[in-house]
Amino acid sequence: MLRVMIVDDHPVVREGLRGMLQAEPDIEVVGEAGCGDEAVAVEPRLRPDVILMDLRMPGGDGVSAIERLGPGRRVVVLTTYEEDGEILRAVSAGAAGYLLKDVSRADLARAVRAAARGETVLSPSVAARLAHRQAAPVLSAREREVLELVAEGLTNAEIGRRLYIGEATVKTYLLRVYGKLGVSDRTSAVLAALDLGLVRRRP
Repeated sequence: MLRVMIVDDHPVVREGLRGMLQAEPDIEVVGEAGCGDEAVAVEPRLRPDVILMDLRMPGGDGVSAIERLGPGRRVVVLTTYEEDGEILRAVSAGAAGYLLKDVSRADLARAVRAAARGETVLSPSVAARLAHRQAAPVLSAREREVLELVAEGLTNAEIGRRLYIGEATVKTYLLRVYGKLGVSDRTSAVLAALDLGLVRRRP
C-alpha cells in the first residue's frame, strides 16, 4: 500500500482528495494537515510515501514546507495556480511533481504511483510551460530583498537605510542582480524579475 498525506487548508478539498484516493486498492491516506507548519510537524509520525501539497496556505505555505521537509520526501504540488513563478519556486524547492486541481481521479492515482517510484510528475500544461522556458537564475535572499525594494521605487540610499547597509553595498548587490538577469539597469532588472516570478507583483 502506498501511504499518502494530504496537505490543504480547505477541509472540503482534503475530503474530496481522500475519497478519490481511497477508491484505489493500492493507496491509503494515512493523514492530513491544514498548513505547511502542521505538515512538517506530523510527517515524521505518519511517514507517508507521497505528500500532496497545496501551495498557498495560511500558517506556512507549500514551498517553505517542501524546503523544510528536505530531500528524500516525495512531494507533489496540487494547486489551482499555474503561474510560472509558482512552478519554478516549487520545483526549485524540490517538489517531485506539479499538478493542477482539475486532475482526474485516474491521473491523480497514476501521479501518486509515479512519484512513489521516484519519477517526476507534471500536468501537461505545466510540462509545456517548463519546456519552453529557461530556468530562472537563483538570487540570494539579500539580492531578492534589494530588488523588491527597487520594485517599490526606493532609491539606493533609501534601500540602504531600510536594510541597514551602506549605499555602496546596495550598488554591489544590484550589479550582481544585473549580471544574473542579463540586464544593465534598474527598470530592466525589475521587469525581468517580475517576468521570471523572482519578485511578487504588488497588488
